[in-house]
Amino acid sequence: MQPMSAPYRGGPPDIIMAVDPRLSLVALNRFGLGAMPGELARVGSDPRGFVLAQLSPAAVRPLADVAGFPPLQDSSRNLVDARRFENERRAAKLAQAAMAAAAPGVNMQDETNARTMQPPSGAMAGGSLAPPPKQPEPPEQAAFRAEVVARFARLLGTENGLVERLTLFWSNHFAVSAAKGPGLRMLCGSFEREAIRPFVLGRFGDMLKAVEQHPAMLYYLDNHQSVGPTSKGGQNGKRGLNENLAREILELHTLGVDGGYGQADVTSLSRIITGWTVTSPDEDLLHGGRFTFAPARHEPGDHVVLGKTYMQDDQRQGEAVLADLAVHPATARRVARKLATHFVADQPPKMLVDRLAKTFLDSKGDLAAVTRVLVSAPEAWSAPAAKLRTPQDFLIAAFRATGKTPDPGAVTGVLQVMGQPLWQPIGPNGFSDQSAEWASPEGVSARLDAAAQWGRQNAKLDPQALLETTIGPAASAETRQAVARAESRAQAVALVFMSPEFQRR
Repeated sequence: MQPMSAPYRGGPPDIIMAVDPRLSLVALNRFGLGAMPGELARVGSDPRGFVLAQLSPAAVRPLADVAGFPPLQDSSRNLVDARRFENERRAAKLAQAAMAAAAPGVNMQDETNARTMQPPSGAMAGGSLAPPPKQPEPPEQAAFRAEVVARFARLLGTENGLVERLTLFWSNHFAVSAAKGPGLRMLCGSFEREAIRPFVLGRFGDMLKAVEQHPAMLYYLDNHQSVGPTSKGGQNGKRGLNENLAREILELHTLGVDGGYGQADVTSLSRIITGWTVTSPDEDLLHGGRFTFAPARHEPGDHVVLGKTYMQDDQRQGEAVLADLAVHPATARRVARKLATHFVADQPPKMLVDRLAKTFLDSKGDLAAVTRVLVSAPEAWSAPAAKLRTPQDFLIAAFRATGKTPDPGAVTGVLQVMGQPLWQPIGPNGFSDQSAEWASPEGVSARLDAAAQWGRQNAKLDPQALLETTIGPAASAETRQAVARAESRAQAVALVFMSPEFQRR
């Protein structure tokens, strides 16, 4: 979309739409997840009001279970179930090994089958091989599938795209990765539900505390193993200080790399948050898997961060540091720039960033207030649609446009191929928000393949209707001509998805 001929300057809503109907696409794409069938008409003559109306706290609803899939559980329940499953599996292996040692040369599976009057593995049953007994699904895989289904059911069907886009944004800001192991694979979805979603229109400081004390973050950045050097637990020398979480709190989560901190601050903060760990499910089946403060691991004494001395002697010491970092001017600038970059442009206008940062500071990190200023900003409505959709944005917009819900394998498989595997950034800095990172030849080729596949799967759709309901106000003559001249409906649908107007927001 080219720059608006008459940019929005905060005038009456009816005049806005009379000037340029493409502003409806700004509401649905820049501040939302893409248009569903009929949604362009629902925006009406007041696109800014349409978006601002989504800032109600009541709009931040928890995800719901999806029929046919395992129920969503909190992180601690997931971890307890995973440990029980592992313990049972280990006990079964030990029992089988003991039986094999007691009766060498005997096939224990055949012995077991004989006792239970079952045919041995591989025996003929009714003229065909009997299937092996179905193995129980590991809890981490069941939990991951349930989270994927619930998350995408909401993303593809919501009429409040702003809250969902904010949830995706903050989940990427406070990134954890399922690639680290089964534990993180089990926790990524519940981390987003518990530590991100409830706070996207709340206070940044509340989200920061919830994130840093969540088992997913403590496991991902190894703080659950960090022990103060002179603490009771550190005196045996088996474990030491781990600075991973402290460094990322300062560099990525709050101040930023140019935020005025030094290595001494990293080390001091890492000492302050020693003892922030997770209760072992083996030791406590009631509270296992939850955040806990372990005094025996905490580095005693006063500690200094950014020139301020913190004298508390328990978890309140770390919480006090987080509270100060949450309202620091450097944090305000970092959050403001990241929001403006995500929603408006790869190189956002300085005046917009300054206004967002001022609102953040004046409101003490009220994210609803900051978002309201962002949505109301003239720059947010006049900037051209130049940001390339990430693979996840592209997939969500395409499925919203067709009105179809993919199965979990289709979601995770396509995102893997396109370079943005679900909840698996390559590092704690999350996925890039710069268009150039997604415009590589390999990335474009993967998009072409995905669009062609979706075209074949949706060959019964009317391509012209799809064009009008998704990019109609912004569609160029060249795009319209290409779709009209396509050799098949499948090709025409694919061309809509690969059009410059659909690829950018």
